[in-house]
Amino acid sequence: MLEIYNACKTFNPRTPNAVFALQGVNLIVEPGSFVCVIGTNGSGKSTLLNAIAGTFGLDTGSVRIDGSDVTHWPEHRRASFIGRVFQNPFTGTAAGMTIAENIVLALRRGQSRGLRLALNRNLRNEIKGRVRRLNLGLEERLDDSIGTLSGGQRQALTLLMATWIKPRLLLLDEHTAALDPKSAKQIVTLSREIIERDNLTTIMVTHSMQQAVQLGDRLIMMHQGRIISDYRGEDKKRILTNELNETFEMVRRLDQLDESAAELLARSYV
Repeated sequence: MLEIYNACKTFNPRTPNAVFALQGVNLIVEPGSFVCVIGTNGSGKSTLLNAIAGTFGLDTGSVRIDGSDVTHWPEHRRASFIGRVFQNPFTGTAAGMTIAENIVLALRRGQSRGLRLALNRNLRNEIKGRVRRLNLGLEERLDDSIGTLSGGQRQALTLLMATWIKPRLLLLDEHTAALDPKSAKQIVTLSREIIERDNLTTIMVTHSMQQAVQLGDRLIMMHQGRIISDYRGEDKKRILTNELNETFEMVRRLDQLDESAAELLARSYV
């Protein structure tokens, strides 16, 4: 279970460029729940994931995972039980290393880095079998540099690596946004299969209204560092893409009005 209480984070505090990224966010995610998070640019979506992962500390508030208070834990310590896939397919892998070597590194998630875990025949066969499940034909290319792969292939492997050792929490940060439509569809299908198969507690940030409607059992909308909508259960099942788009557009227009008002106010002092 993930529990976040009164999470606040301001970047560039006490300056004209202050950004109130999180403003008193409270969120409880039950074990096995698949939560989609949407919102306009700057709404706090990725900041929320970074706060959970420990990329930076909160100004106030707390984060608990499975009963443990991890608020002050560094990112590398949390990485032992958090799997994460980023928007950029080239983040989270070592381009100059082979597919097999990258997977061996993933097996040491949250531990000291290095290839101390021997790539013996049994482990190689296990890697080959799991990579075969991706249906990308990469099981015969384990000794190829991962940097030679396409973005979709690399993202599929990154997802496999993030979930190889079942994480207590999986964070997907717009992990299909940089892919072509065909590759994005493949990654969405693969994500759903892995999450359902392993019953993973998951938070996925997305800009895709279609993904937000079709995936998961809960949908959260953020705006200006706050959670403004929370659909779950039957409400989540009933929501339509058009309705969600209308709500999203309304929030986006409010953002534009806020920006225009701020610009006019700034001009009044010139």
